[in-house]
Amino acid sequence: MKRVFCIVLSIVLICIFLSGCAKPAQQAGPVLTVCGFSLGKADAFLFTVDGTSFLIDTGEKGDGKTILARLQELGFTSLDYLLITHFDKDHVGGAARVLNDFDVKHVLQSNSPKDGEQYEKYLKALQAKSIEPVTVTDVTVIELGGVTYTVYPPQQTAYDEDASNNSSLIVAVEYGQTRMLFTGDAEQARLTEFCALQTGTFSLVKMPHHGSYYDALPALLDAAQPEYAVVTDSAEEPWDDQTRTLLSRRNITTYLTRSAPVIITTDGETLDVRNAS
Repeated sequence: MKRVFCIVLSIVLICIFLSGCAKPAQQAGPVLTVCGFSLGKADAFLFTVDGTSFLIDTGEKGDGKTILARLQELGFTSLDYLLITHFDKDHVGGAARVLNDFDVKHVLQSNSPKDGEQYEKYLKALQAKSIEPVTVTDVTVIELGGVTYTVYPPQQTAYDEDASNNSSLIVAVEYGQTRMLFTGDAEQARLTEFCALQTGTFSLVKMPHHGSYYDALPALLDAAQPEYAVVTDSAEEPWDDQTRTLLSRRNITTYLTRSAPVIITTDGETLDVRNAS
């Protein structure tokens, strides 16, 4: 009996030792929520996690109030970062309202100014708030709330075709094991140079230029290997049939903002994408 007792005791002690050496289970982090606003053929994506906020683009004129309402609904009194991918009116249109009515701490922008009423109002709002925007000319990494935002600038100071769209800032968003790519209105030249950077795979891609088709799209999807895609279009200005076919053949689940906001959530391990009800 004594021998049996010693054997049992030894087994118990070994189990206790091993359990003490085992690594604790890794817990998922706070939930990162991305709201892709339903603004017609226009872009605005708000990222919120752990009390931080990051906004990519602001839709058209009048859309700033929709963005502000979302921020206020979530309890925010300030915006950490506003990033304008380029200065077309469907990306910078709501910026003046956001800047005028909210405390915006940092502004990042493209390197290609563009004549237009909405761009001029954006500049006046910056001046009124004494905000000096950062024109992104080098790859820029921002760590905020556990999220890594990597901003890729255009590699040319000017483009022969579609200069504004091809000057779009492209943003890679990484949270835990989840990576997402937001491409602005990048067209053929911009997509080609970005693919050459070999930035790895992404769980989700916001399709460039409202779902327009370019010959560089297959290469982008080959590199990114996304499970999900998001398209910002409208019933009046729908996305390209070739893009729809390309995504369908690759079994990439696609969500459109035309009917309802697209809500993306992740704890850094799993990703959920849906249209808001």
